[in-house]
Amino acid sequence: MPTDQKSIQEILDTVALRYRGPGGAVAVLKDGEVVGQRVWGWADMNERIPLTAQTQMAICSITKQYVCALLLDLERNPTPEMAAKGDVQKQFTDALGEIHPPELLQGSGLTIQNLVDMQSGLRDYWAMTTLWGAKPDDEFSVARDGPPAMDRTKSFHFKPGTEYSYCNVNFYVAARVIERVTGESLGRLLTDRVLGPAGMKTAFLCANTAQHPPPCVGYEGNEVKGYFPAVNRMEWAGDAGLVASLEDMIAWEKHLEKSFSDSKSWYQTVYERQTFSDGNPAYYHYGMAHVNDDGMDCLGHGGALRGYRLMRWHAPHEHLSVVVLFNHEANAPAAADDILRGILNKPKMETTPVATSADWAGIFLDDDTQLAIIVAKGSREGEVLITYAGHQEAEIIKLTDATNGKSKSMTATIDGDNLRIHRIKENRKLNARRLTKDEASVKNTPLHGDYECTEVQSTFHCTGDAGMLYGSFDGYLGRGPATAMRYLAGDVWALSCPRGLDAPAPGDWTMVLRRDENNSVIGFTIGCWLARRLEFVKK
Repeated sequence: MPTDQKSIQEILDTVALRYRGPGGAVAVLKDGEVVGQRVWGWADMNERIPLTAQTQMAICSITKQYVCALLLDLERNPTPEMAAKGDVQKQFTDALGEIHPPELLQGSGLTIQNLVDMQSGLRDYWAMTTLWGAKPDDEFSVARDGPPAMDRTKSFHFKPGTEYSYCNVNFYVAARVIERVTGESLGRLLTDRVLGPAGMKTAFLCANTAQHPPPCVGYEGNEVKGYFPAVNRMEWAGDAGLVASLEDMIAWEKHLEKSFSDSKSWYQTVYERQTFSDGNPAYYHYGMAHVNDDGMDCLGHGGALRGYRLMRWHAPHEHLSVVVLFNHEANAPAAADDILRGILNKPKMETTPVATSADWAGIFLDDDTQLAIIVAKGSREGEVLITYAGHQEAEIIKLTDATNGKSKSMTATIDGDNLRIHRIKENRKLNARRLTKDEASVKNTPLHGDYECTEVQSTFHCTGDAGMLYGSFDGYLGRGPATAMRYLAGDVWALSCPRGLDAPAPGDWTMVLRRDENNSVIGFTIGCWLARRLEFVKK
């Protein structure tokens, strides 16, 4: 492993060239000490203000691990008021029952642990804001808009504890639980109990994304179309919200390295291996993903907001940390992976190409989730591309033989018109059937009209003609924008959602039509990777 600063610096220099954009800040630590650092570009391109190691930047969902560190600290070191009330876990559980409707929690088995391990089965509220009529640049207030979102949360899309599904509302709830039990603000608690002890001198909770401290600007766009300042006006609630500089993040990595050496530390609790209720291994615990990539054991998390992409990893047994902060939308996780592999001299594994079955290509529908799966031939021999549930990027599957393949996150098998996928991290097995396109009927599909989902109090409007259809939602957040619909196959359509309040946006929503005995459309089931199986009925 090259640990000399020259070798590491050469690796970091390639990051700025490979992941081009307005600016970036990266660092590598070994044994708790900085062995490589690279900062380049601009915090504000218009004003030509350089990005520095002291520039504060939104770290977005990386915030989740700090909330979990706070939760664990409160369990171990409760406030005097909490200690006087007795059982701390019971206080947290009681507060959970005050936030969600009783009819949701009754018999569900939902726990705080389910929330911080992403096993709650709740639908993500940033995805749901689309159905509630939000526009991408709208405001979202925790105090004003959060409680109505909880009131409209009346079911799960899977039983708590059985699967993994990324869900920001988990941390909205966890943060509200903390504030209710302690009687103190999340920001103050984080500063006093987590950020301060870690030596993160300029980091703080800045929940309102419209009020991030200057000079850093997050940028959308690219070099072809140009970069432009991203507009964000939502308020985060514990699912994100911290701002920090590269120097702050370096202090955090030093703190984690030191904490890992203490067998009784909160970080060792985060490191403990977890399982789902069926005993299968789980890979997310207390706000951190736990992965093993080619024998490299890592804990970490990424972050995203319009204009920002971030990633941090700690490989505790190698005593190695990598931090990547971009004020643009390049692939920060890929950059962090490149750095780790370069330092550890672990090139990406090359596989021997195999013949590809012609059966792979097509559009499929999973029976249980009612989400579309699109499979296409890859750019290389022996690869296929699988797009699941409207994700904006397809995943490359390397074939082990003509009908079987795998990636880091899934295995896949094609058997004629049946597609079987094991989403390993999610603990979900998909059984999908091939859909047949009927282009002739598209122009005559009677989709026009208004539809209602009483459960979440959302109304959907379908307009357009001759197969060029548009969909829009109304709800408690307003009247959302019209976006294009696209026929997939069978009775399945996709509703485009490339932008939302949060990033990444839901992508495509899958719409599965329901018909009556006269072949008239009477409703549909809609879902995306963040929120599955919501039923709309035609008015």
